[in-house]
Amino acid sequence: MSDQTIHLTFALIARIPADGVAAFRAYEDAVLPLLPEFNGRLERRLRNADGTMEVHIVSFASDADFQNYRIDPRRTAQAWLLEKSSAKLELLPMTDV
Repeated sequence: MSDQTIHLTFALIARIPADGVAAFRAYEDAVLPLLPEFNGRLERRLRNADGTMEVHIVSFASDADFQNYRIDPRRTAQAWLLEKSSAKLELLPMTDV
């Protein structure tokens, strides 16, 4: 996918309690591989030393691709892991400057 086809970019900030790190990582391991099927790309993934904070830069070709990713049954089936992690998520739409 060329950079010219990317229409949406998000920064995801996840704050994860220490006892939720394993569940959060299991959730991410299950859902991040789905991104390419929805014209999505994990541009960057950053994590602090103890795993209690992650920042993802994620891009999608269109809003429809993003919405389809969000409702994909394979992704929603893993929601229990995200809930178990007690992670607090902040999803911010971003643009290149």
